[in-house]
Amino acid sequence: MTASDVIAAWDRADPEAIHPLRQVSEDAYWESGRAQANMLATVIPAGAKVLDFGCGDGRVAIPLAGLGYEVTAVDASQRMLDRLRERAPDLTTVQADAGGLAKHLGRRRMDAVYSLAVLIHHSYEDGLHIIGRLRAATKLGGILVLDWPVSEQPSEAESWIGVTTWSAQQQTEACAAIGLEPVPSALPWGVYQAVKTN
Repeated sequence: MTASDVIAAWDRADPEAIHPLRQVSEDAYWESGRAQANMLATVIPAGAKVLDFGCGDGRVAIPLAGLGYEVTAVDASQRMLDRLRERAPDLTTVQADAGGLAKHLGRRRMDAVYSLAVLIHHSYEDGLHIIGRLRAATKLGGILVLDWPVSEQPSEAESWIGVTTWSAQQQTEACAAIGLEPVPSALPWGVYQAVKTN
């Protein structure tokens, strides 16, 4: 699966297909976003400028902004951003893929970046590209929260909703090359600090 394939699939997806809790109820879906925003707030400094990459319809971005963060919601799917704007018209949104981030941010760097339920759907090559661009969008010393799972038996996703997992060695080598230092945390996602590359 290429990044373009994944983006096209999300753009066409029925809202009920983009998250399993939507099949339970809309309340359960949005409550899960509030819970994840609260979890992110345990590692992201109060009042930080935060980028939500792959924000979808704002399930996490909207409640995180409600916690006092200055959120920029980024998604390659205009359809997803339109859904977000219906719920939160004042939230800053940017339509871009990872390669287009620099154009929109210019010299601005974020205090924190998070990307949930994004990297797991991409190939190793595209995942590295995305992570590199997210690191470039983060201030030195800033925090990145990434759904970048490690597995004893790593494998690459074969469908737009599949899951790519990495070996611990692959991830360690990528962190060194990109400029990420793992930060211990109780979160279910990887937490990293943006550092200079070796």
